[in-house]
Amino acid sequence: MHIGIAGNIGCGKTTLTRMLAEHYGWTPKYEAVTYNPYLEDYYKDIERWSYNLETYFLAQRFQDLLEIAKSDDVIVQDRTILEGVHIFVANNKAMGNLSDRDFDTYMQLFNLMMSMVHEPDLLIYLKTSVPTLVAQIQKRGRDYEKGISIEYLSNLNDRYEEWIRNYKGKVLIIEADDLDYEHRPEDFAHITDKIDAQLFGLF
Repeated sequence: MHIGIAGNIGCGKTTLTRMLAEHYGWTPKYEAVTYNPYLEDYYKDIERWSYNLETYFLAQRFQDLLEIAKSDDVIVQDRTILEGVHIFVANNKAMGNLSDRDFDTYMQLFNLMMSMVHEPDLLIYLKTSVPTLVAQIQKRGRDYEKGISIEYLSNLNDRYEEWIRNYKGKVLIIEADDLDYEHRPEDFAHITDKIDAQLFGLF
C-alpha cells in the first residue's frame, strides 16, 4: 500500500511522515530535498534553473515509485510525484519560469512515467494557510528557503486547492493550521483516527 503526504512548503509533511511511520510501523519514503544539486541555484534564479530542478525531482520521484511498486511494505511518502507536476511545474509555467518547449518535454517524460506506475492508494493533504507556512518556514531556518516570497507560497496554495478539488483518487484532507501533532498527542490522535476510518473503516 502506498500513502502519500501532500502539502505546501513548510506544512509539516516530513514530520507527519516520520510520526505515521513510527505509529503504524510503516516504511517512510522521504523527499530528497537536501540532496537536490539545483535547489540553492533555483531559489537564486528561478527562471534559469526551473527545468533542471523539476526534472531532477521528477527522476527521483519516479525512482521512488518504482521502489514502492516492488515493496510489500506499507509505504508512507513525503510528497508525491503528482505535486511536482500539478503544483510546482504548473506554477513555474504560469509564472513564465518554464518555456513551452521545456514544459512540453517535461510533461512527455511525466506521462510516460505515469503509464508505468500507479497513484497513491490514499493521499493525505495537509491544508495550511500562508501565515502558518511562513511561520514554520522561518522556524526551521533553512538558508535556501529565506528567499521564498509570500506571493509564491500563495500561488502554490491556490494550486493545491484546485488540484485537491479535482483529484479523482482517495484523499483525506487535514485542516492543519491549529494542529501541533508533533507536540500534542491529542492532535496526532485526531489525524490517526481519520486515517483509521479511511483505511480500516473504524470510527
